[in-house]
Amino acid sequence: MFDRLLLNVHAATMTAHDAGGLGIIENAAVGVTGGKITFIGAEKDLPAGRPARETADGGGKWVTPAFIDCHTHLIYAGNRAAEFEKRLQGASYEEISRAGGGILSTVRATRDATEQELFDLSLRRLKTMLMEGVGTFEIKSGYGLDFETERRMLRVATRLRDETNLRVQRTFLGAHALPPEYAGRPDDYIGHICDDMLPALHAEKLVDAVDGFCENIGFSRAQIERVFKKARELGLPVKLHAEQLSNLNGAALAAQYGALSADHIEYLDEDGAAAMAKAGTVAVLLPGAFYFLREKHAPPVELLRKHRVPMAVATDHNPGTSPTLSLLLMLNMSCTHFRLTPEEALLGITRHAARALGFQSVCGTLEEGKAADLALWDVSHPRDLCYYFPRPPL
Repeated sequence: MFDRLLLNVHAATMTAHDAGGLGIIENAAVGVTGGKITFIGAEKDLPAGRPARETADGGGKWVTPAFIDCHTHLIYAGNRAAEFEKRLQGASYEEISRAGGGILSTVRATRDATEQELFDLSLRRLKTMLMEGVGTFEIKSGYGLDFETERRMLRVATRLRDETNLRVQRTFLGAHALPPEYAGRPDDYIGHICDDMLPALHAEKLVDAVDGFCENIGFSRAQIERVFKKARELGLPVKLHAEQLSNLNGAALAAQYGALSADHIEYLDEDGAAAMAKAGTVAVLLPGAFYFLREKHAPPVELLRKHRVPMAVATDHNPGTSPTLSLLLMLNMSCTHFRLTPEEALLGITRHAARALGFQSVCGTLEEGKAADLALWDVSHPRDLCYYFPRPPL
């Protein structure tokens, strides 16, 4: 017996079995038992004599997997609207960062906030994204840069997971920027991360993955490698902000350590793309930051296609460089700015986004045995979700 049976729908399973890449099943049915999909297929192929406790009529709408935002910085206090104004007047992101703004301005506000304040702010953001069909989130720390605030942020991420019953990956991003108390001593700070912060947070079971920012205004390749080695020692998967503003060969380093993903990658070269392909590392494209910073150097999508690197799409929600809560808008931007096809973009927030979190066995496609994370859309075809500017057809 099904717990619930959804009838009179068309399904985009994101299994890419059809020529269009979306795994479309016309006139479909979805059976759910125990929170998992136990039937997905044409309604005419439903097994006879298998009743359902509850039956729902989908009204001829489209059902997809609930979306996955695989790169967010949802937990923080304050905002950086003043920096946005400075950039409009000609200041660069790097100039603002070196003058003590950027990430460090958010660090100051976040350190001053209580855990409850951070929870309330973040829950409001998460609920906004839920209304656009997002059911799985990656949430990074990285706006504390000291043990107590990083711990507070990861505790908030845990509460968001537990109190909403949504799927959340908690990512430790201690190597996000150099805190003011370590000015001029980046190696000492990396040592503090590896020797003190990460082991203690892992011991409290607050960390699911480890990230870093490999960039001229962040940390060097050698410094990030120290963090990756500690993560490997603790059995934690890694990912990396790489090649956003320059090419430090961070993506190749990430691939060397079997990273789940390399994110941003505007300046990725062919060697980096080939390394990612060999390692199975997902490329996470972040069009919100590209747009908001008015960048001109787009990610090398043709290289990624050439080497068959799976491409995910995410909001990169953060207060400084991508203050968007709309994954639907990122669908449109990934097509207009990066020239992804609608099929590539939709796979980028479902199947490939799940892989970027290591969740591919659990969610991201509509298949028997996977979580029944379903989104029902009032559209004529899934491509419409990339076409419209954000509206709530959910």
